[in-house]
Amino acid sequence: MDRFYSLAHSSIDFHFKQTPRDFVVEEIPLYEFSGEGEHLILFVRKKGLSTSEMIGQFARYLGIKNRDIGYAGLKDKHAMTKQYISIHKQHEEALENFNLENIKIISKTYHNNKLKIGHLKGNRFYIKLKKVNPTSAAKIDEALKKIGQDGMPNFFGYQRFGNDGDNHILGEKLAKGEARERNPRVRTLLVNAYQSHLFNLWLSRRLEINSLVSSFEASEIETLLNMPNNEVKKMKAQKHPFKLMDGDVMEHYPYGKLFEFTSDENDLLRFNEHDISVTGLLCGKKVKTSSGLAGEIEKNFNDDINEDGARRFAWVYPTEVEGRFNPIEAQYEMNFTLPKGCYATVLIEEIAKRKIN
Repeated sequence: MDRFYSLAHSSIDFHFKQTPRDFVVEEIPLYEFSGEGEHLILFVRKKGLSTSEMIGQFARYLGIKNRDIGYAGLKDKHAMTKQYISIHKQHEEALENFNLENIKIISKTYHNNKLKIGHLKGNRFYIKLKKVNPTSAAKIDEALKKIGQDGMPNFFGYQRFGNDGDNHILGEKLAKGEARERNPRVRTLLVNAYQSHLFNLWLSRRLEINSLVSSFEASEIETLLNMPNNEVKKMKAQKHPFKLMDGDVMEHYPYGKLFEFTSDENDLLRFNEHDISVTGLLCGKKVKTSSGLAGEIEKNFNDDINEDGARRFAWVYPTEVEGRFNPIEAQYEMNFTLPKGCYATVLIEEIAKRKIN
């Protein structure tokens, strides 16, 4: 898809490739481990391996099944990543001489429970951009500052859609019963890609509307978008770069209850202060949908499929955002922290205002 970007600058020229040297991720656990219990918690560094491949190597080494090993999140293969895994304490002695290429156990502790998917707060990233000139570096500085202040759209990254970027096509057929997949894990992966594709299309459309609202007079927008003049005026009065509409489904940030936006001034203030954020639809059953003007737009990216749906933050707030330009090496280094489920490559593409894969 041709994505709409949120920042106003022109595209920035630099070179980026996901490699263990230039793309480093460190997982931030959801809670502090107790230091006692029947589960061994390992803090592990890997490079050039997916999380599934790393889990498989540990399982083969210990003679156990992959499902016996717990983990909180899936980490990129083409990166150096540090993450936590859990293994039953009975295998601790067998790990004393553990020595596999591209995997290193950094530290260990104990906990009462096995790690499960989602048991992480977020991830800390280190990214290196190359072939950066001083003019581009200044634009990156400004873009990072803007993202640190206002946040960014929470698109699904290209990794979500497979090597050829078309997993959502088969996912749609599976979701509508037009194709079959025997492997339940693969089926879920493909259907999720279809839900993610619709989410990205919706979010891109909302960003396009944001841009039009910011760039044109209310009377012009009313004609361009067939939107009520009073709604356009309310959107134009908002300070935040993402313009809320009546009927948007909001959520307390970074987690909490869902509720409907009704142009309440206090909710606008909380949105500006990062206390709440707007959500987008992952279509399916048992999910709250938008109403009003927001619902009119959302229904164009909804589909009646026999899968459970969900809401996903459409706008997120990176923290601890830092950037450094090295003019001698023509390189730009950045650090930032993202909530779980967010893609660092989306932030890079927001800065570049173009695809990077």
